[in-house]
Amino acid sequence: MAGMVSPSASPSASPSASPSASSSPSAPTVGFDLDMTLIDSRPGIRACYLALAERTGTFIDADLAVTRLGPPLVDELGNWFPADQVDAMADLYREMYPAYAVAATPALPGAREAIDAVRAAGGRALVVTAKYEPNAKLHLAHLGIEPDAVVGDLWAEQKAEALREHGASVYVGDHLGDIRGARAAGALSVTVATGPYDAAALRAAGADVVLADLTRFPEWLAEYRRDGHGGNIPATGYREAPRA
Repeated sequence: MAGMVSPSASPSASPSASPSASSSPSAPTVGFDLDMTLIDSRPGIRACYLALAERTGTFIDADLAVTRLGPPLVDELGNWFPADQVDAMADLYREMYPAYAVAATPALPGAREAIDAVRAAGGRALVVTAKYEPNAKLHLAHLGIEPDAVVGDLWAEQKAEALREHGASVYVGDHLGDIRGARAAGALSVTVATGPYDAAALRAAGADVVLADLTRFPEWLAEYRRDGHGGNIPATGYREAPRA
């Protein structure tokens, strides 16, 4: 797939550093990505890209764009607009976004239950996303998902800033960039195969845990609280990535 990053870790690699998070498995702080982890933002983003194309008279292949969600908005817009227009188009897109994308975007299966599971364990749940933070908060409010904190505008290794600040020991995402962010923070990388990468690609990129979707997360979290890294939870035809 266009934009795929060559993995720098083997499937059996453990996080590059011991978790620096202050939370314990019994009361963990867990970070979650937003797009294609907690929410299926493809319908809303597609609608907003089509509206932007109509507003500007510039062709955007919205169906293609939504197959590669994860990286910052400006990366995608750079495929359709001259470099000197990208920042202005990003501002326009973000301004248009609430009207076109929020109501059209559903929660992914298990999203609310995953947040609730962290809370039930006495832990804290935060959302760390590359999405523009005000729009990320609109999505969560619309869906009635209430994390303890939301931090936007961070991508890949930049996510480690927020994960370390909040003491997250686990980061859950769907993209190779989410794996990189977790590893940079010394957090356990838990991935769900609900985004642009399948289970094999997530394992190959060095994810510590691969789950089919967030419906498996509460069961995994219970294992993590017992043994500090989580057991091998069967997940629709595949299992978690092996650990060193």
